[in-house]
Amino acid sequence: MVHALKIWRHYLYGQTCDIYTDHKRLKYIFTQSELNMRQCRWLELIKDYDLEIHYHPGKTNVVADALSQKSYVNMAVAFQMPKELCEEFESLSLEFVHHTTRTFVAEPTLEQEIRTHQTQDEKLQEIHEQIKLGKAPHFREDEQGTLWYKNRICVPDVKRLRDLILSEAHDTAYSIHPGATKMYYDLKGRFWWYGMKRAIAEYVAVCDTCSQVKAEHQRPAGLLQPLKVPEWKWEEITMDFIVGLPRTQRGHDFIWVIVDRLTKVAHFIPVNIIYSGAKLAELYISRILCLHRVPKKIISDRGSQFTSRFWEKLHDSLDTKLCFSTAYHPQIDGQQKGPTRYSRICYELMLFNMVPAGIRVYPMLSSPIITVTRLVLKVVV
Repeated sequence: MVHALKIWRHYLYGQTCDIYTDHKRLKYIFTQSELNMRQCRWLELIKDYDLEIHYHPGKTNVVADALSQKSYVNMAVAFQMPKELCEEFESLSLEFVHHTTRTFVAEPTLEQEIRTHQTQDEKLQEIHEQIKLGKAPHFREDEQGTLWYKNRICVPDVKRLRDLILSEAHDTAYSIHPGATKMYYDLKGRFWWYGMKRAIAEYVAVCDTCSQVKAEHQRPAGLLQPLKVPEWKWEEITMDFIVGLPRTQRGHDFIWVIVDRLTKVAHFIPVNIIYSGAKLAELYISRILCLHRVPKKIISDRGSQFTSRFWEKLHDSLDTKLCFSTAYHPQIDGQQKGPTRYSRICYELMLFNMVPAGIRVYPMLSSPIITVTRLVLKVVV
């Protein structure tokens, strides 16, 4: 009714008109005590017209029913289809199979293209052979020779077909750029191919519209909070490993770097990659605890050596708190990176100059970082 008033407003302004409808509730819209927001908008438009609403039962309202239920298919048959409509059907991958004086049937061409290209896909042909041998329980073949995975049609490895499916499910006005998860659940009911979930995630990740319009649904990251300065030496220490070193005669290929956060004194302990948590704990007690006090806090990354149950139980009994840094965030333990970098330089320089003379390198690294830095300067000079 509101739509009709908007269309014929140039005829109805200033004129008295009567509206007959089979919707009986509209008759009482002017006297209704409670209205929702939509009805309020309707009344704002209706009050500009001089009209009366009358109830007309549906059985007697045959003229309006005939006009509202008229088949558009008869119009499509009576008149030649416009060129714009044909182009729209072509963009939707639809074609006319047959049409009569009353109805027409439109069949999508995408499924037919998938059937055609399935015979050219080597992986799908291998699945066909496995079906004959009974080794593909979830796959089946219909009467037309089309391969299905459960109730999902198998899409061959044709980039144009897969891009068409992804574009239809993401870029059209009906899909409105869904996320990767929703898009996957929309497509998994009808289509299947190898790496389908990964392909959908990659397609959504490179969508320009999504990157420009969609906002991050995460709380903004706060400022970096530096670690507090310890009150006394060897109350807080940091640990890290230097990896990728050549193996020595005693089988050592790692360097365990332990640094005091207050004085920056460092210990370098040669270890092997196969050392367990118990062996590392033994070295820790003999090399660190025998020289210094039991620390209150140990800062390290999330290596398997530092997250093992034995290591946690040991420091729980020593009343030492284990603090692990966030993955891919080296700023948390930045003080550890300096001694680690210097020790690698020292090791390479000493290895280059002293190994030919038969001098062992690792004992010379087991000293404070200041001494090691002096050795580096001597070697360089």
